[in-house]
Parts: sequence; structure tokens; C-alpha cells
Amino acid sequence: MQNVIIFGASGHGSVVLDCLEKEGKFNVIGFVDSFKKKGTIINGYQVLGSEFDLPFLINRFNISGGIIAIGDNWIRKQIADRIMKIVPNFSFVNTVHPKAIIGKDVLLGCGNVFMPGAIVNANSIIHDFCIINTNSSLGHDGIMDSYSSLAPSVCIGGNLKLGRFSAISLGVNVINGIEIGEHTVIGAGSLVVDHFGNNVIAYGSPARIVRKRLVGEPYLSTPKKRQLSEKESFEVIPSNLSV
Repeated sequence: MQNVIIFGASGHGSVVLDCLEKEGKFNVIGFVDSFKKKGTIINGYQVLGSEFDLPFLINRFNISGGIIAIGDNWIRKQIADRIMKIVPNFSFVNTVHPKAIIGKDVLLGCGNVFMPGAIVNANSIIHDFCIINTNSSLGHDGIMDSYSSLAPSVCIGGNLKLGRFSAISLGVNVINGIEIGEHTVIGAGSLVVDHFGNNVIAYGSPARIVRKRLVGEPYLSTPKKRQLSEKESFEVIPSNLSV
């Protein structure tokens, strides 16, 4: 099996670890995390260092790839850019929990996570670094652009188009044929019956726009994520990873 590492040793990282272990396709070497002390043990695996230790770790442990376990879409992009700046040809893997279901003729990019109970129906396209969380379902012919995410228990009808960096939060229901732009967040428990454009926050039943949203504005706010979002920004690195 290929040796891989997990970027991010938070709770989300533990769930990604569980997916990788149960999938059984990869040998997990440990975690990489900029905020946890090197040597810290998480679920039986060591924190091996930060992203800047990657060249050394790749050589020492014969690492062939990895996956980013960061829940916030924008921060996941920052980490991906940082990794590709340090190791330009780094390989990002997908992980599909054995209790997830991937339908017929679904196209996958790289760096995606499919949690337990996730369902992606036929003819859908999942680009790069997306999250399809626990018990969430994407209807047929759905499209999730890179760095977008479905939170647990989201239920989506067919033909969704979800823009880059957009997030559909816990327990949202979305009817057929909806288009949601980039950097938009749909609040938890909402019912989506209309289209939404870029850079907005919407919630309610039916969901309505509440206000504009800034690019990179935290929506899974914790002190760690706020600290990471305020760190030195890295130049955007073009990627050819998308489907």
C-alpha cells in the first residue's frame, strides 16, 4: 500500500483517518499539523511536523501522497497552495469510506473526502478537495466545484451546481436544479428552493439572502481557524488538478 499523510490533526482529521483506515487502500504514516506539537499522539498516530517538513518526511517515510483534513473550504485551499509551493508535484488522494456510495459514471478529481453514509448519485462530477460529509447525499448529475462542501445530513436533489469554496451546512435540503455560486454559505437547517449567486450567506425555510460574505470569511469559526486565516498569505499557485 502507498504511504500517505494527513494534513490537519483536529477532529475532522480523526474522521478522515477513520475513512482511510477502513478503506484499506493506503498506509497512514501520521499527521502534519502546524498547530500541534511534533510528537503529539492523535488516535495512535504521531504529529510528524508541519508542511515545511514535507521534503524531509517524504524522503524518510517514502510518502507517495496525502490528504488535507481541514473542514473550512478557504483554509483547505491555503493549505493546498502551501503544500504545492513546497512540493510542487505532491499527489493528493481521495478517500471513500466503505459505507459511502459512489454512483455510476461519477467523475472524481483529487483530495476529496467521502464520509460514512455519503451518497453521490449517477453522472455527478466532484472536482478537487471537496467534502461530502456524514449521511449527506448529492443527487444525479450534480456538480461540486473545487473546495466546496456538504455538511452532515445534507439532502440535495438532482442537477445541483455548487460553486468553488461554497458550503452547504448541516441538515440543509435542496430541491432539484439549483445553482449556487462561489464563496456562498447556506446556513444549517435551511430549505433551498431558489438559486443563489456569489459571496452571500443565506438561510431559512425557504432560504433567503441575509447578507454579503467576504472571500475567506470563516464559517466554521474556532480560535485555531481564525489564527490560521490570519497567518501570512501565500501566493496563489495555479493548479491543473481539476476534472
